[in-house]
Amino acid sequence: MEILKVENLCKVYGKGENEVRALDNVSFSVSKGEFVAIIGPSGSGKSTLLHIIGGVDKPTSGKVYMDGCDVYSRNDEQLAVFRRRQVGLIYQFYNLIPVLNVRENITLPVLMDGRKVDEKRLRELMDTLDLKGREKHLPNELSGGQQQRVSIGRALMTAPAVVLADEPTGNLDSKNSREIVELLKFSNKKYNQTLIVITHDESIALQADRIISIEDGRVARDEVIRA
Repeated sequence: MEILKVENLCKVYGKGENEVRALDNVSFSVSKGEFVAIIGPSGSGKSTLLHIIGGVDKPTSGKVYMDGCDVYSRNDEQLAVFRRRQVGLIYQFYNLIPVLNVRENITLPVLMDGRKVDEKRLRELMDTLDLKGREKHLPNELSGGQQQRVSIGRALMTAPAVVLADEPTGNLDSKNSREIVELLKFSNKKYNQTLIVITHDESIALQADRIISIEDGRVARDEVIRA
């Protein structure tokens, strides 16, 4: 079952001589529950692609369909709801709110949406992420690996259809990197969530079901690693 479809996606910055084509006619689709790695050199358009899929940045032209619905047919308010409910974003630098504790950071998307926190899901996530007992800790009281676990918890708290991770291990040592990748793979299998990860790490890419290579804003290769 197709969960995501990207169709002739273009993103252009600047005009005339200063024009930069970050994405150039990118098209692909992703099935529900699939783990896709997106690789490519710096400046190839990977992060731009992820931000457009996640409703953070608007395309110059082209379409993004999530669950059959055109993401950019929504107004700004509807896009904000889409970001909170349908996608979970994980960044390299965690993007935690420094004055909020672990529990508050994880539940923030739910509270911003005016919904009640699912305490059972929160407890399950805290256990899975090995954060039990750290609910009241502030981000500066946590290690880098623990902060990334909190950002994963925040991304998973709303049970999104698609989890988007932009270099989620880029700021971590090898031990923490392995643990974070295992956690993402675990949530991918346990919750049947579609997982799209941007990475420079070949060992992470090779654990995916499929690898999409982006070069100069275009899809250079699209390889299925495991069916």
